[in-house]
Amino acid sequence: MGASRVELSGLVVILTCILVAKSSQQAQPTSKMDPTEIKALRAKTLEMFYHAYNSYMENAYPADELMPLSCRGRYRGSEPSRGDIDDTLGNFTLTLIDTLDTLAVLGDVEGFEKAVRNVLRDARFDADTVVSVFETNIRILGGLLGGHVAATYLKRRKLSVLWYQGELLTMAKQVGDRLLPAFNTTTGIPYPRINMKHGITARLASTSRDTCTSCAGTMILEFAALSRLTGISVYEEKARKAMDYLWAQRHRSNNLMGMVLNIHNGDWVRRESGVGAGIDSYYEYVLKGYVLLGDQTYLARFNKHYDAVMRYISQGPLLVDVHMHKPTSTARNFMDSLLAFWPGLQVLVGDIGPAVETHEMLYQVVQRHNFLPEAFTTDFRVHWGHHPLRPEFLESTYFLYKATSDPHYLEVGKKVLENLEKHARVDCGFAAIKDLKKGTHEDQMDSFVLAETFKYLY
Repeated sequence: MGASRVELSGLVVILTCILVAKSSQQAQPTSKMDPTEIKALRAKTLEMFYHAYNSYMENAYPADELMPLSCRGRYRGSEPSRGDIDDTLGNFTLTLIDTLDTLAVLGDVEGFEKAVRNVLRDARFDADTVVSVFETNIRILGGLLGGHVAATYLKRRKLSVLWYQGELLTMAKQVGDRLLPAFNTTTGIPYPRINMKHGITARLASTSRDTCTSCAGTMILEFAALSRLTGISVYEEKARKAMDYLWAQRHRSNNLMGMVLNIHNGDWVRRESGVGAGIDSYYEYVLKGYVLLGDQTYLARFNKHYDAVMRYISQGPLLVDVHMHKPTSTARNFMDSLLAFWPGLQVLVGDIGPAVETHEMLYQVVQRHNFLPEAFTTDFRVHWGHHPLRPEFLESTYFLYKATSDPHYLEVGKKVLENLEKHARVDCGFAAIKDLKKGTHEDQMDSFVLAETFKYLY
């Protein structure tokens, strides 16, 4: 899912697929795409994945990211600062950790075992570096937990990593322990950033007062999984307290959430309300918290939020930001690409019709501009032409196909695959699109390209 991006452990993926199957409300049409073509597209997806993965391993590893235009690794502090976007980087070997479960999903048991050995040998989490709590949780902690679940599965079936003794889970606990000090606030809402070596320093405490709703509410899956797998309850307790506090801060008469709040007193700093950047993965984790944990509290909360979104934010197939305290008033005239996860979430909750409509609206934008712009107007013009090869639209496409078996969604996936090959492929991987109007590239390949974008395509 944005600064969202939600990486799920293998266990959550399994549970989510079960829920997708149960949510289908339509007949199961026979696929009209020829099986030979499907097989060829899967093979092409594998070729493209390994073009990017091998480029990372050969030219960038153990750096956090591949710079596909420069054909070298991006290390924190060795390249000019990109501002907040660099808070993802902690010199963790990020891309490899984030990609572990993709290798397992692809059935590359030899590559997975080699990647696990590399992570155990090279990954470190004690750099004197300030990182995003949110991004470190979903990409590093989530990646390690997904890798652990996959390794346990493969070992049990004697397919790979027969020597594995839970080492990735031990590393996940180390990361969880380093993130825990972020929750030491009066509200229980975590600081947005933390120093992986020193924790919450005096400077961080004085400068990091506000956080986004997604940043605070996108911890429960990984932290609860860490607690359940280790038997140590504190991680789940901290994440649950943050979720409880966020729920208490909703607008009581309409159940909408704002975008940014103060971590010390809970006051809303930005009161725009939508389902895109700043809020997206909070809604995702409320529902998937129920999927993973079976806690009816999360489902009841999500249902109230969902009713509010469909009443105030959903305008036909459009999803438009409104003012939290005045929900009949539109807050802006453009949408952002992170809301593309929403149709997939609607599939999980069983509301297929609106999911189809919003997905089709998004696909029209893709057909017009080749990809989803980071922001686009309600009449589908480019508002901000950057596109970092995000996975959210593909995630929703995948869920809709699993729920309906409609071959249209295979055609959508084919279109995205072809656009990636034509417009994003470079000699050393796949490069983010700097400007969709000009077709220029950015020297950037985020970890989610391998961890999610190609996984959903496959």
